[in-house]
Amino acid sequence: MSFDMEQFLETFYEESFEGVDIMETALLELDVGSADSETVNTIFRAAHSIKGGGATFGLTDIAEFAHGLETLLDEMRDGRREVTQEAISLLLRAVDCMRDMLTAAKTKSDFNEEEVATVDQAVKVMLGSNENSGEADFTVITTSSVDVQPEQERAQVWSISFKPFSNLFHTGNDPVRMFRELERLGSLVVDVDISGLPAFVDLVPEDAYISWEITLQGDVKREDIEEVFSWVEDECDLSITQIDDPDVVVEKETKKELQPPATIATKPSEIQVVPAPEEKRKEGDRRVVSERRQTTKTAKESASIRVGIDKVDALINMVGELVITQSMLNQLSKDFDMSRLAKLQEGVALLERNSRELQENVMRIRMLPISFAFNRFPRMVHDLSEKLNKKIELKLSGEQTELDKTVMEKIGDPLVHLVRNSLDHGLETPDVRKQAGKSETGTLRLNAFHQGGNIVIEIHDDGAGLNKERILNKAKEKGIVGVDEVLSDEKIHELIFRPGFSTAEVVSDVSGRGVGMDVVKRNIKDLSGTIEVVSEEGVGSTFTIRLPLTLAILDGQLVKVGAETYIIPLVSIVESLQMKKEHISIITGQSEVYKMREDYLPIIRLHGLFDHEKDESTLDNGLLVVVEAEGQRVGLVVDDLLGQQQVVIKSLESNYRKVEGVSGATILGDGSVSLILDISGLIVCAKRMNVEQNQYNDNSNYSTSAQT
Repeated sequence: MSFDMEQFLETFYEESFEGVDIMETALLELDVGSADSETVNTIFRAAHSIKGGGATFGLTDIAEFAHGLETLLDEMRDGRREVTQEAISLLLRAVDCMRDMLTAAKTKSDFNEEEVATVDQAVKVMLGSNENSGEADFTVITTSSVDVQPEQERAQVWSISFKPFSNLFHTGNDPVRMFRELERLGSLVVDVDISGLPAFVDLVPEDAYISWEITLQGDVKREDIEEVFSWVEDECDLSITQIDDPDVVVEKETKKELQPPATIATKPSEIQVVPAPEEKRKEGDRRVVSERRQTTKTAKESASIRVGIDKVDALINMVGELVITQSMLNQLSKDFDMSRLAKLQEGVALLERNSRELQENVMRIRMLPISFAFNRFPRMVHDLSEKLNKKIELKLSGEQTELDKTVMEKIGDPLVHLVRNSLDHGLETPDVRKQAGKSETGTLRLNAFHQGGNIVIEIHDDGAGLNKERILNKAKEKGIVGVDEVLSDEKIHELIFRPGFSTAEVVSDVSGRGVGMDVVKRNIKDLSGTIEVVSEEGVGSTFTIRLPLTLAILDGQLVKVGAETYIIPLVSIVESLQMKKEHISIITGQSEVYKMREDYLPIIRLHGLFDHEKDESTLDNGLLVVVEAEGQRVGLVVDDLLGQQQVVIKSLESNYRKVEGVSGATILGDGSVSLILDISGLIVCAKRMNVEQNQYNDNSNYSTSAQT
């Protein structure tokens, strides 16, 4: 029966990209000269998995490239090679190559063969520079050549029969490394069975023919041994048997000297494999094995499944329809026969509660910790700090804060630009910081947390801060600001988000090309989010991004305007109040403001904006909904407040066209369609209409005076 491996290829790519990310993160945590075998072992396992998977799916280039990394990492974790900055930098370059090769294989495109060849050669040179490097950590010798001092000690004895299938090497696995893992667990004797070797003319070098009979003595559990062979459990016949003899005595090998063999045994029964002499093992080797077992156990306990995003989206759409149905029943219950109303309302309340719980759980499927976006920055900071000759410490917090996968994918690029901008323009070089009385090492902090129905992301640096004078002069030079115009600090800082605005004196490949900050703001706005900046010269800058947790469902306030119903996002509402005619004033021609306490609030009359029939009583004594967007507050004049409810967002642009001031639409319980207001868009639209109206009035006045 043929077995189609292609069905597992996508899973291989997903797991391999995760493995590459794990390697990169662990390498950045690795300290020069460190004996942290746990971290090195994590990197090794990731490389080993990629190598094995690559070989299984016929991705020879990936498998061979990963094999060199695996060998180098194996020497590090065994203590035969020190962890140097040169090795870490080389492995980071190799991680980039691996990611490039995986992407090329998945998309059926080309990768940078020159860079891969250069890095591969550098790995081989580094391996060749180590006099003790090599694959064989076990020497085949006769028993008599080992000088051993026995120490009598009770222990368990295990008999292991390991007979690999012929395709073992095709999967990227190496028996010698398994023996090395076993040797860490206790005293090991390996007998080789070469009876399966074919005649020379029939021998296929890539196939496995040899099997092994292994005796392991020590305080070892069956799970420990099974963990060692977990990589090959589907590629071999494996038998693990405990020898239950209470009189078994372990000869604990305290080696003094290892003589070279005078002769090599020729019969399988006479051959023993024992560890070759090596440097004193690093502390924690056994801890690594224990940690691996714990990791495996944890992975099993927190098992997860991979689900296509299209299936999740379909489920979310169905939940949305359920919410609409619940809203419809709620509407019907208001006009139902009073004798049955109580029972119906009880059922509707139960449906509402169940719908809300189902919706929350389904939405949680799409939620991912923001660490998926943050994980790219340790490497970026590491590379750019070296390139810019700066000392920078990156601090991450709130990595487990969750948000929608769609939002996560779209916020990545804006975050990258903000971080690069802070590294290039915000944080100073060590000598400049020292002269300013600061620590030579600058700090870049990324923080995420939930606030209301939003996620807040902060990017803070303790650098030079924004130069207000330079920004203002540049704005005046470009004609963005009048020569004599006076702006507050907040307004000056907002100028950096203008298209094409940059104060960078030198264009670099890091930032400062005059494009970016306006794109950052536009991308965040497309996610129904906002961005603000607070900066103090000589102290640093903080960029604050606020985003909705999801783009699928929102809590809204239903309002009546004429005969139509509109929805205002609850997160945008500050307060609502009854208007008083005497508090309304007209400024600059047609612009209206409302005096609220000590402030004057711009008014937007939705009747005029959406061309609804005017209600004279409402215009003077209606309801005012105070909303806020991008740091600016305005008042929306409405006829009535209808209540709050959760609504499912439907795209208006994909079904009709983009409408300024409207972010989407939804279906209400009575089946009618209601528009969801985009507060930022409304403010822009209202300002433009006021300008056009003032220009029209000016032209009309000029025309009248000319005629007279």
